[in-house]
Order: sequence, then structure tokens, then C-alpha cells
Amino acid sequence: MSDLSMSEPRAATAAYEPVGFSYIQWGPVIAGAISAAALAFVLHSFAAAIGLAVASTAPTWRDASIALWLLSGLYLILVALASYGLGGYVAGRLRSTLTGGTSDEVEVRDGAHGLLTWALATLLTALLIGLTATAMTRLAAPSAGSAGPAASVAGENIIAYDLDKLFRSERRPADADMTYTRSEAARVLLTSSSHRGVLADDRAYLVRLVAARTGVAPAEAERRTDTAIANARDNINRARRSGVILAFMVGAAALMGAAAAWFAAGVGGRDRDAGTALFANWSAHRRSTAILP
Repeated sequence: MSDLSMSEPRAATAAYEPVGFSYIQWGPVIAGAISAAALAFVLHSFAAAIGLAVASTAPTWRDASIALWLLSGLYLILVALASYGLGGYVAGRLRSTLTGGTSDEVEVRDGAHGLLTWALATLLTALLIGLTATAMTRLAAPSAGSAGPAASVAGENIIAYDLDKLFRSERRPADADMTYTRSEAARVLLTSSSHRGVLADDRAYLVRLVAARTGVAPAEAERRTDTAIANARDNINRARRSGVILAFMVGAAALMGAAAAWFAAGVGGRDRDAGTALFANWSAHRRSTAILP
């Protein structure tokens, strides 16, 4: 009997099932998901404050090193481990064990609740990111009076600086409307990253457009156009690479977060069954100092 009892880390709970009891307890799952989302929000806000980001469309992003990409991705994984680990532990610690079962079954139920916490926190995070992206898109969109083709360029922010240099001129009237011209030029420049690149007729039209809008000589307009095409191609390729790195790191962080939530929920369940205090060392220290004269 002693060998059998030592082989099981947790004793089986009482073998009865109350009426209306469910194997899935959504209260601990929701509490764990909220805890995970809150911690992830704080850690990501701290990363944004110090400029630790995986992707950026700023012109200075071309100067970022590969080490910064790797550091940003590593931080993303660490945030997932910490936040999902906290959420899983909270779910496992708060889950009730009123139903009977072996220690392995109890551990599986705790892990399943940690996994549900991970899934719910991930869905909430995706929803918040989607709402934020929608709000930012509306803020960045042109006014209702400039609707049409001018409002159809979603990737213009990637090459915004190149467009500024392309149409830079001191002789243009200050009230000149460049909205449609910039959008039309952006649609041409965005084709620079395709397999065929910018077509010859599109390049020629862009040269004439730059000369007409800025008043520079045709040779200068051609030089500006070639420079803008080359820079746009590099910027788009860089944005694609950072997007691939971001997607890979997000996927890796999500998978590691699921494992962390499962494991942490099991730890929380073992602490729950053993009645371990959250701050066991501090509690023991207080008890030892309380008996001192």
C-alpha cells in the first residue's frame, strides 16, 4: 500500500458528481484569461515604450539590425510564456475538484482548463488587435470628400518618405492638392516589388507626372523616379521580411504559450490540492518570526 500511495502524486478526490456540475468550469477559465491578457498588455506596453518592436514602417527601420529583430522576437516569446503561464496557474488553482478521478485524470482536467484559458486569451487578444487596427485605419483614411482612387492605397505608409522626396518642390503652390497624385504614384511604386517590376510605360508616365507636378527638368524627374523605384522595392521587401519574422514569432509564441498554460495549470492544481500558500516562503517567515521574543 505504501508503494502504491507514493506512486501517485495526488490522491483521488471524492467520487461523486453534484447535480448540474460541469467538467468545464468557465469561471476559472475566464479569470485566467483576463489575468493573462492583462499581464500581456502591460508587458507589450513596456516594450512599445522602449521601442522594442518586430515590425515597423518607419524610414529609419532600414537601419535596424538583425539582432533587434531576434531580440524583439525573443521578448515576444517570453511575454507569451509569462502571461499564459500566469493565466494557466490561476485557472488551475481556482478550479474545483468535486468530481472523482485518479491523479492523472485530475491533472488532465487541470491542463485542459489551462489550454482553454490560453485559447480564450488568444481570441480576446486577436479581437483587441483587430479593433485597434480598424480604428487606426479609420483615423488614417482620407476625408469623405476625397473618396475614390485616392483612398485605395493601403500600403502608402511604407513608401511615404519616398513619395515626399519624389514630389518635393519649392515652386508648387502651398494649397495644391496632391492627394490623388500621391496615390497614383504609390500604386505605380508598389509594383516595384513584383516579378516584372515597374513597367516601362508606367515609369515613363511617372517621370512625366513628377516633371509636371514639381517643375523640375526631365532629367531630374527621371533621376528621382529611378531612385524612388529602387527605394520602394527595398522598403517593401524589408516590410515583407519583418512580416515573415513577426508571423513566425507569433506562431512560436502561441505554441509555447499553450504548453506553458497547460503546465502552469497542472502546477496550480497540485498547489490547490496540497493547500500550498501562494507565498509559502513569506508565510513561513512570518510564522517563524512571530514566536521570537
